Amino acid sequence: MTYKIGIIGGSGLYDIDGLQNKAWQTVDTPFGTPSDQVLTGRLDATQMVFLPRHGRGHVHTPSGINYRANIAALKLLGVTHVVAVSAVGSLRERYVPGDFLLVDQYIDRSYAREKSFFGAGLVGHVPLSHPVCGELAAQCATAARATGASVHEGGTYVTMEGPQFSTLAESRLYRSWGADVIGMTGMPEAKLAREAELHYACVAMITDYDCWHPDHDAVDVAQVVATAHANAERARGLISALPRLITHTGACTQGCQTALEGAIMTAPAHRDPAMIEKLTCVAGRVL
Repeated sequence: MTYKIGIIGGSGLYDIDGLQNKAWQTVDTPFGTPSDQVLTGRLDATQMVFLPRHGRGHVHTPSGINYRANIAALKLLGVTHVVAVSAVGSLRERYVPGDFLLVDQYIDRSYAREKSFFGAGLVGHVPLSHPVCGELAAQCATAARATGASVHEGGTYVTMEGPQFSTLAESRLYRSWGADVIGMTGMPEAKLAREAELHYACVAMITDYDCWHPDHDAVDVAQVVATAHANAERARGLISALPRLITHTGACTQGCQTALEGAIMTAPAHRDPAMIEKLTCVAGRVL
């Protein structure tokens, strides 16, 4: 299997160091306009695609991001493996600002976003019990450790709508649910990547302790930004190491690339032709 790595950059990460033949290009999708132009190039012998989630200059709110267009753009460019970098708050004492956590579960508390490529006229249901690619996450953990970061493998990311940070009551509630980190962009990104049959992993970069911690002040934006930029330096090192670590030579054991097998429920005779055309960019393999 040939692969192309897509990086979705979070707060503080707006470019990839060391890309050769790099160029920003505009990608149009049936789901609208992505957050920004997409940066393409090569890192060693590996094709890379970079998309700043909030746009260069951080111009999109978490709720205003067109997540469907972002994932569709990566799929249209031939991306097979997506590494999403996200700034998050810690809900656990052991996860310290500056640490990296490889997410393996989500609790989705967002409510103002389009969460599926499918809809009326073409209904689909993908399995999501394991919402990230375990193999890709393990490779990201190895790459992160090589930068000197303190890395935790496995944890639950609760996605809040934002753009405000949590109330103290909310922060305590999420801790009681067993969530480990909190952020504003993890969903529906992971859901859409699964629908597009992409290998997806999330590198959560911890910037603060949210507001639950009795020995820390409430979340301070300046602190978050400063830690996010420091984390971004290690994230760049992680990205540089990935081409040497991704070892998929066939189907992954989790079946990310076949997530749509049996997922489309609408009978062929009842499928909306306009929806078929729109979905071809992400689900053309099964349509």
